[in-house]
Amino acid sequence: MEDLEFHRRFGKTRTLILQPTTLCNLDCVYCYLPHRRLSNEMSPKVAQAVAESAAELISPDHPLEIVWHGGEPMALGLRKFHALLMPFEQFRDMGQVQHYMQTNATLVDDEWCDLLARHQIRVGVSIDGPAALNARRVDLRGRPAFDRIVRGIDRLREHGIRFSVIAVVGTEGIEQPESLLDTLADLGPNTIGLNVEEMEGVNDRRCEITRDQAERFWKGVMDWRRAHRGGPELRELDRLADYLYLARSGQLDEWCRYGLDPIPTVSVDGNVVLLSPELAGIDDNTYGSFLAGNVCSQTISSMLVHAHRLRYVREFMAGLRRCEAECEFWKFCQGAQAGNRYFENGSFATTETDYCRLTRQALVTALYTSTKKENAA
Repeated sequence: MEDLEFHRRFGKTRTLILQPTTLCNLDCVYCYLPHRRLSNEMSPKVAQAVAESAAELISPDHPLEIVWHGGEPMALGLRKFHALLMPFEQFRDMGQVQHYMQTNATLVDDEWCDLLARHQIRVGVSIDGPAALNARRVDLRGRPAFDRIVRGIDRLREHGIRFSVIAVVGTEGIEQPESLLDTLADLGPNTIGLNVEEMEGVNDRRCEITRDQAERFWKGVMDWRRAHRGGPELRELDRLADYLYLARSGQLDEWCRYGLDPIPTVSVDGNVVLLSPELAGIDDNTYGSFLAGNVCSQTISSMLVHAHRLRYVREFMAGLRRCEAECEFWKFCQGAQAGNRYFENGSFATTETDYCRLTRQALVTALYTSTKKENAA
Protein backbone atom coordinates (compact mmCIF):
# COMPACT_ATOMS: atom_id res chain seq x y z
CA MET A 1 0.00 0.00 0.00
CA GLU A 2 2.82 2.42 0.83
CA ASP A 3 4.33 2.03 -2.62
CA LEU A 4 0.96 2.88 -4.20
CA GLU A 5 0.58 5.92 -1.96
CA PHE A 6 4.08 7.12 -2.82
CA HIS A 7 3.41 6.94 -6.54
CA ARG A 8 0.01 8.61 -6.08
CA ARG A 9 1.43 11.54 -4.16
CA PHE A 10 4.68 11.85 -6.10
CA GLY A 11 4.49 12.29 -9.83
CA LYS A 12 7.24 12.20 -12.39
CA THR A 13 10.59 13.66 -11.47
CA ARG A 14 10.77 17.07 -13.08
CA THR A 15 13.88 18.36 -11.32
CA LEU A 16 17.30 16.92 -10.51
CA ILE A 17 19.52 18.97 -8.21
CA LEU A 18 23.24 18.42 -8.67
CA GLN A 19 25.99 19.61 -6.33
CA PRO A 20 29.07 20.27 -8.50
CA THR A 21 31.14 21.32 -5.46
CA THR A 22 30.67 21.65 -1.73
CA LEU A 23 32.79 24.81 -1.69
CA CYS A 24 31.28 28.27 -1.51
CA ASN A 25 33.28 31.49 -1.68
CA LEU A 26 30.70 33.17 0.57
CA ASP A 27 29.81 32.40 4.17
CA CYS A 28 26.24 33.65 4.52
CA VAL A 29 25.05 33.81 8.11
CA TYR A 30 21.92 31.72 7.46
CA CYS A 31 23.47 29.15 5.09
CA TYR A 32 22.26 25.56 5.61
CA LEU A 33 25.17 23.77 3.89
CA PRO A 34 27.32 21.73 6.31
CA HIS A 35 30.49 21.46 4.20
CA ARG A 36 30.64 24.80 2.38
CA ARG A 37 34.29 25.44 3.36
CA LEU A 38 35.46 22.10 1.93
CA SER A 39 36.47 21.74 -1.70
CA ASN A 40 34.90 18.39 -2.63
CA GLU A 41 34.11 18.20 -6.33
CA MET A 42 31.83 16.14 -8.55
CA SER A 43 33.76 14.10 -11.10
CA PRO A 44 32.82 13.64 -14.77
CA LYS A 45 32.22 9.97 -13.91
CA VAL A 46 29.46 10.93 -11.48
CA ALA A 47 28.01 13.38 -14.00
CA GLN A 48 27.97 10.62 -16.62
CA ALA A 49 26.10 8.32 -14.22
CA VAL A 50 23.57 11.07 -13.55
CA ALA A 51 23.08 11.58 -17.29
CA GLU A 52 22.42 7.86 -17.73
CA SER A 53 19.80 8.07 -14.97
CA ALA A 54 18.35 11.21 -16.52
CA ALA A 55 17.68 9.31 -19.72
CA GLU A 56 15.12 7.19 -17.81
CA LEU A 57 13.47 10.24 -16.23
CA ILE A 58 13.01 12.41 -19.31
CA SER A 59 9.39 13.14 -20.12
CA PRO A 60 8.14 13.77 -23.66
CA ASP A 61 6.00 16.72 -22.54
CA HIS A 62 8.46 18.65 -20.37
CA PRO A 63 12.27 19.03 -20.29
CA LEU A 64 14.00 17.56 -17.25
CA GLU A 65 15.38 20.43 -15.18
CA ILE A 66 19.00 19.97 -14.13
CA VAL A 67 19.72 22.45 -11.33
CA TRP A 68 23.37 23.06 -10.40
CA HIS A 69 23.25 24.29 -6.83
CA GLY A 70 25.24 24.46 -3.57
CA GLY A 71 27.99 25.28 -2.72
CA GLU A 72 28.76 27.89 -5.36
CA PRO A 73 28.80 26.19 -8.79
CA MET A 74 31.26 28.72 -10.25
CA ALA A 75 33.75 27.97 -7.45
CA LEU A 76 34.39 24.68 -9.28
CA GLY A 77 36.05 26.57 -12.11
CA LEU A 78 34.89 26.96 -15.68
CA ARG A 79 36.85 24.07 -17.22
CA LYS A 80 35.72 21.51 -14.64
CA PHE A 81 32.13 22.69 -14.76
CA HIS A 82 32.11 22.43 -18.54
CA ALA A 83 33.24 18.81 -18.25
CA LEU A 84 30.23 18.08 -16.01
CA LEU A 85 27.87 19.50 -18.63
CA MET A 86 29.12 17.36 -21.49
CA PRO A 87 27.31 14.07 -20.61
CA PHE A 88 23.99 15.92 -20.88
CA GLU A 89 24.65 17.55 -24.25
CA GLN A 90 22.83 14.98 -26.37
CA PHE A 91 19.69 15.49 -24.30
CA ARG A 92 20.00 19.28 -24.31
CA ASP A 93 20.41 19.29 -28.08
CA MET A 94 17.08 17.43 -28.35
CA GLY A 95 15.34 19.79 -25.94
CA GLN A 96 14.96 17.06 -23.32
CA VAL A 97 17.10 18.73 -20.65
CA GLN A 98 17.21 22.33 -19.44
CA HIS A 99 20.11 23.46 -17.26
CA TYR A 100 19.72 25.91 -14.36
CA MET A 101 22.39 27.40 -12.12
CA GLN A 102 21.83 29.02 -8.73
CA THR A 103 24.76 31.34 -8.05
CA ASN A 104 25.83 34.27 -5.90
CA ALA A 105 27.16 35.87 -9.12
CA THR A 106 30.36 37.15 -7.50
CA LEU A 107 32.52 35.07 -9.86
CA VAL A 108 30.68 35.94 -13.10
CA ASP A 109 33.03 37.09 -15.86
CA ASP A 110 32.99 37.14 -19.66
CA GLU A 111 34.08 33.51 -19.97
CA TRP A 112 31.35 32.31 -17.63
CA CYS A 113 28.81 34.35 -19.57
CA ASP A 114 29.96 32.72 -22.82
CA LEU A 115 29.50 29.26 -21.28
CA LEU A 116 26.08 30.12 -19.84
CA ALA A 117 24.91 31.40 -23.21
CA ARG A 118 26.41 28.51 -25.19
CA HIS A 119 24.67 25.89 -23.04
CA GLN A 120 21.50 27.95 -22.59
CA ILE A 121 21.80 27.77 -18.82
CA ARG A 122 19.08 29.65 -16.97
CA VAL A 123 20.56 31.62 -14.10
CA GLY A 124 19.20 32.35 -10.64
CA VAL A 125 21.09 34.89 -8.54
CA SER A 126 20.94 34.96 -4.74
CA ILE A 127 20.68 38.52 -3.41
CA ASP A 128 18.58 39.82 -0.53
CA GLY A 129 17.76 43.35 -1.67
CA PRO A 130 19.65 46.61 -1.00
CA ALA A 131 23.06 46.52 0.67
CA ALA A 132 21.65 46.87 4.19
CA LEU A 133 19.35 43.88 3.74
CA ASN A 134 22.08 41.90 2.00
CA ALA A 135 24.53 42.41 4.88
CA ARG A 136 24.42 38.77 5.99
CA ARG A 137 25.81 37.65 2.63
CA VAL A 138 29.52 37.93 3.36
CA ASP A 139 32.69 36.28 2.11
CA LEU A 140 34.99 34.01 4.11
CA ARG A 141 36.67 37.07 5.64
CA GLY A 142 33.35 38.55 6.72
CA ARG A 143 33.35 41.25 4.04
CA PRO A 144 30.02 42.28 2.47
CA ALA A 145 29.42 40.72 -0.95
CA PHE A 146 26.75 43.13 -2.23
CA ASP A 147 28.90 45.15 -4.64
CA ARG A 148 30.44 41.99 -6.14
CA ILE A 149 27.00 40.43 -6.62
CA VAL A 150 25.75 43.53 -8.41
CA ARG A 151 28.85 43.59 -10.63
CA GLY A 152 28.18 39.99 -11.59
CA ILE A 153 24.57 40.82 -12.42
CA ASP A 154 25.72 43.76 -14.52
CA ARG A 155 27.97 41.39 -16.47
CA LEU A 156 25.04 39.03 -17.09
CA ARG A 157 22.98 41.93 -18.41
CA GLU A 158 25.83 43.12 -20.66
CA HIS A 159 25.85 39.67 -22.27
CA GLY A 160 22.07 39.60 -22.64
CA ILE A 161 21.67 36.66 -20.25
CA ARG A 162 18.25 36.54 -18.65
CA PHE A 163 18.25 35.76 -14.95
CA SER A 164 15.99 35.48 -11.93
CA VAL A 165 16.76 36.57 -8.38
CA ILE A 166 15.96 34.85 -5.11
CA ALA A 167 16.03 36.81 -1.87
CA VAL A 168 16.12 35.43 1.65
CA VAL A 169 13.78 37.64 3.68
CA GLY A 170 14.90 38.04 7.29
CA THR A 171 13.67 40.07 10.24
CA GLU A 172 14.68 43.38 8.63
CA GLY A 173 13.52 42.63 5.11
CA ILE A 174 10.11 41.44 6.32
CA GLU A 175 9.36 45.04 7.33
CA GLN A 176 10.59 46.58 4.06
CA PRO A 177 8.87 44.89 1.10
CA GLU A 178 8.84 48.04 -1.04
CA SER A 179 12.56 48.82 -0.59
CA LEU A 180 13.47 45.18 -1.12
CA LEU A 181 11.42 44.84 -4.31
CA ASP A 182 12.46 48.23 -5.71
CA THR A 183 16.11 47.20 -5.49
CA LEU A 184 15.57 43.72 -6.91
CA ALA A 185 13.42 44.99 -9.79
CA ASP A 186 16.02 47.64 -10.69
CA LEU A 187 18.55 44.84 -11.25
CA GLY A 188 16.50 43.70 -14.25
CA PRO A 189 15.48 40.10 -13.46
CA ASN A 190 12.68 38.35 -15.28
CA THR A 191 11.46 36.72 -12.03
CA ILE A 192 11.79 37.50 -8.31
CA GLY A 193 11.49 34.76 -5.70
CA LEU A 194 11.07 35.54 -2.01
CA ASN A 195 12.15 32.97 0.59
CA VAL A 196 11.22 33.87 4.14
CA GLU A 197 14.22 32.77 6.20
CA GLU A 198 14.04 29.11 7.22
CA MET A 199 15.56 26.94 9.93
CA GLU A 200 17.26 24.12 8.03
CA GLY A 201 20.51 22.25 7.67
CA VAL A 202 23.22 23.64 9.93
CA ASN A 203 21.27 26.90 10.30
CA ASP A 204 19.65 25.90 13.58
CA ARG A 205 18.30 29.34 14.53
CA ARG A 206 14.51 29.41 14.56
CA CYS A 207 12.98 32.19 12.54
CA GLU A 208 11.88 35.13 14.69
CA ILE A 209 9.34 36.43 12.16
CA THR A 210 5.72 36.30 13.31
CA ARG A 211 2.66 35.34 11.29
CA ASP A 212 1.36 38.94 11.52
CA GLN A 213 4.64 40.30 10.18
CA ALA A 214 4.53 37.84 7.30
CA GLU A 215 0.95 38.80 6.43
CA ARG A 216 1.89 42.49 6.37
CA PHE A 217 4.89 41.63 4.21
CA TRP A 218 2.85 39.71 1.65
CA LYS A 219 0.23 42.47 1.58
CA GLY A 220 3.07 44.92 0.89
CA VAL A 221 4.29 42.66 -1.91
CA MET A 222 0.79 42.65 -3.42
CA ASP A 223 0.54 46.42 -3.14
CA TRP A 224 3.92 46.75 -4.85
CA ARG A 225 2.76 44.46 -7.63
CA ARG A 226 -0.33 46.59 -8.25
CA ALA A 227 1.83 49.69 -8.47
CA HIS A 228 4.36 48.09 -10.84
CA ARG A 229 2.35 46.44 -13.57
CA GLY A 230 4.63 45.12 -16.27
CA GLY A 231 7.52 44.60 -13.85
CA PRO A 232 9.25 41.28 -13.19
CA GLU A 233 7.19 38.25 -12.30
CA LEU A 234 6.83 37.55 -8.58
CA ARG A 235 7.13 33.80 -8.13
CA GLU A 236 4.93 33.42 -5.05
CA LEU A 237 2.15 35.69 -6.31
CA ASP A 238 2.14 34.00 -9.71
CA ARG A 239 1.86 30.58 -8.10
CA LEU A 240 -1.12 31.72 -6.04
CA ALA A 241 -2.70 33.34 -9.11
CA ASP A 242 -2.36 30.09 -11.06
CA TYR A 243 -4.07 28.20 -8.25
CA LEU A 244 -6.94 30.71 -8.02
CA TYR A 245 -7.47 30.65 -11.78
CA LEU A 246 -7.78 26.86 -11.80
CA ALA A 247 -10.04 26.93 -8.72
CA ARG A 248 -12.39 29.50 -10.25
CA SER A 249 -12.53 27.71 -13.59
CA GLY A 250 -13.27 24.30 -12.05
CA GLN A 251 -9.87 22.87 -13.01
CA LEU A 252 -8.33 22.14 -9.62
CA ASP A 253 -7.56 18.62 -10.75
CA GLU A 254 -4.90 20.22 -12.96
CA TRP A 255 -3.26 21.73 -9.88
CA CYS A 256 -2.79 18.29 -8.36
CA ARG A 257 -2.28 16.35 -11.58
CA TYR A 258 1.49 16.18 -11.53
CA GLY A 259 1.87 15.40 -7.82
CA LEU A 260 4.81 16.41 -5.69
CA ASP A 261 8.28 16.25 -7.18
CA PRO A 262 10.56 13.81 -5.29
CA ILE A 263 13.44 16.21 -6.14
CA PRO A 264 16.36 13.75 -6.23
CA THR A 265 19.47 15.60 -5.09
CA VAL A 266 22.86 14.23 -6.14
CA SER A 267 25.86 15.14 -4.00
CA VAL A 268 29.40 15.48 -5.33
CA ASP A 269 30.09 11.80 -4.60
CA GLY A 270 26.93 10.53 -6.32
CA ASN A 271 24.91 9.97 -3.15
CA VAL A 272 21.21 10.72 -3.62
CA VAL A 273 18.66 12.02 -1.14
CA LEU A 274 14.98 12.60 -1.85
CA LEU A 275 12.30 15.14 -0.92
CA SER A 276 14.58 17.98 0.19
CA PRO A 277 18.01 19.16 -1.02
CA GLU A 278 18.77 20.37 2.50
CA LEU A 279 19.03 16.74 3.66
CA ALA A 280 22.18 16.16 1.60
CA GLY A 281 25.22 15.71 3.82
CA ILE A 282 23.14 15.50 7.01
CA ASP A 283 23.54 12.53 9.38
CA ASP A 284 20.98 11.77 12.08
CA ASN A 285 20.97 9.22 14.89
CA THR A 286 17.39 8.26 14.06
CA TYR A 287 17.30 8.44 10.28
CA GLY A 288 20.90 7.83 9.35
CA SER A 289 22.15 9.61 6.23
CA PHE A 290 18.80 9.88 4.34
CA LEU A 291 20.44 8.16 1.37
CA ALA A 292 18.28 6.56 -1.30
CA GLY A 293 21.36 5.17 -3.04
CA ASN A 294 24.37 6.18 -5.10
CA VAL A 295 23.93 7.03 -8.75
CA CYS A 296 27.17 5.28 -9.69
CA SER A 297 25.77 1.92 -8.67
CA GLN A 298 22.00 2.39 -9.01
CA THR A 299 19.75 4.44 -11.27
CA ILE A 300 17.58 7.14 -9.78
CA SER A 301 14.52 5.46 -11.27
CA SER A 302 15.26 2.29 -9.32
CA MET A 303 15.75 4.33 -6.16
CA LEU A 304 12.30 5.84 -6.65
CA VAL A 305 10.73 2.42 -7.06
CA HIS A 306 11.86 1.54 -3.54
CA ALA A 307 11.62 5.02 -2.01
CA HIS A 308 8.56 4.11 0.07
CA ARG A 309 10.76 1.78 2.14
CA LEU A 310 12.86 4.66 3.46
CA ARG A 311 11.80 5.62 6.97
CA TYR A 312 11.80 9.37 6.36
CA VAL A 313 9.75 8.99 3.18
CA ARG A 314 7.15 6.86 5.01
CA GLU A 315 6.96 9.41 7.81
CA PHE A 316 6.60 12.28 5.36
CA MET A 317 3.65 10.52 3.71
CA ALA A 318 2.08 10.12 7.16
CA GLY A 319 2.52 13.85 7.69
CA LEU A 320 0.91 14.55 4.33
CA ARG A 321 -2.10 12.46 5.28
CA ARG A 322 -2.50 14.51 8.45
CA CYS A 323 -2.17 17.77 6.54
CA GLU A 324 -4.78 16.68 4.03
CA ALA A 325 -7.19 15.77 6.82
CA GLU A 326 -6.61 18.77 9.09
CA CYS A 327 -5.40 21.83 7.19
CA GLU A 328 -7.67 24.36 5.48
CA PHE A 329 -4.79 25.42 3.21
CA TRP A 330 -4.17 21.89 1.89
CA LYS A 331 -5.54 22.32 -1.61
CA PHE A 332 -3.18 25.20 -2.31
CA CYS A 333 -0.17 24.05 -0.31
CA GLN A 334 -0.27 20.28 -0.98
CA GLY A 335 1.91 19.61 2.06
CA ALA A 336 4.81 22.10 2.01
CA GLN A 337 8.38 20.91 2.38
CA ALA A 338 9.75 17.73 3.98
CA GLY A 339 12.98 19.34 5.15
CA ASN A 340 11.18 22.05 7.09
CA ARG A 341 9.25 19.44 9.07
CA TYR A 342 12.44 17.64 10.01
CA PHE A 343 14.61 20.63 10.83
CA GLU A 344 11.90 22.55 12.69
CA ASN A 345 9.96 19.75 14.38
CA GLY A 346 12.39 16.84 14.47
CA SER A 347 10.06 14.51 12.54
CA PHE A 348 8.77 14.20 8.99
CA ALA A 349 5.42 12.95 10.31
CA THR A 350 4.53 16.36 11.75
CA THR A 351 2.39 18.93 10.01
CA GLU A 352 2.59 22.69 10.39
CA THR A 353 5.94 24.52 10.24
CA ASP A 354 7.13 28.12 10.20
CA TYR A 355 7.53 27.65 6.45
CA CYS A 356 3.82 26.80 6.20
CA ARG A 357 2.72 29.67 8.39
CA LEU A 358 4.94 32.38 6.92
CA THR A 359 5.20 31.47 3.25
CA ARG A 360 1.98 29.63 2.37
CA GLN A 361 -0.69 30.47 4.96
CA ALA A 362 0.26 34.13 5.45
CA LEU A 363 0.32 34.63 1.68
CA VAL A 364 -3.23 33.32 1.26
CA THR A 365 -4.51 35.19 4.30
CA ALA A 366 -2.93 38.44 3.11
CA LEU A 367 -4.74 38.13 -0.20
CA TYR A 368 -8.03 37.39 1.52
CA THR A 369 -7.69 40.33 3.90
CA SER A 370 -6.63 42.70 1.14
CA THR A 371 -9.50 41.66 -1.13
CA LYS A 372 -12.01 41.94 1.71
CA LYS A 373 -10.91 45.51 2.46
CA GLU A 374 -11.10 46.48 -1.22
CA ASN A 375 -14.61 45.08 -1.52
CA ALA A 376 -15.69 46.90 1.66
CA ALA A 377 -14.37 50.17 0.26
